Amino acid sequence: MRNTSLAARHGFPGVAAVGRVTSRRRLRGKPADAPLVRDYLLSKYISPKRLLHVTRSHWGIENQLHWVLDVHLAEDRSRARKDNAPENLATLRRLTLNILRAHPDSASIRRKIKRSGWDDAFLLSMLSQMR
Repeated sequence: MRNTSLAARHGFPGVAAVGRVTSRRRLRGKPADAPLVRDYLLSKYISPKRLLHVTRSHWGIENQLHWVLDVHLAEDRSRARKDNAPENLATLRRLTLNILRAHPDSASIRRKIKRSGWDDAFLLSMLSQMR
């Protein structure tokens, strides 16, 4: 909904609109979960269709990148805290993920990691296929 008085009334500078997305999750063969309502403070008005696209794309990034980095490459368990180590290791993890995804083998990321550790020829094929 468009409402320019929200920022002044509630002390949120820059708020131009409020968005609300109601979603339901349903797994196959099971009844739908209770609706989940999320409210967003927006710095500019966007259409409901665009708001839905933005919220869905956020979860796409979370599910396709951050979850994979945490589960397969243990990013959240990293103890690197000093100087440039966290940023350098994050860069290496993303590079590793790109190499794993680019390899033509149809195995899962987990299986590619394990096979690379067990089979030097497979590891070399992983590294040599990058151009």
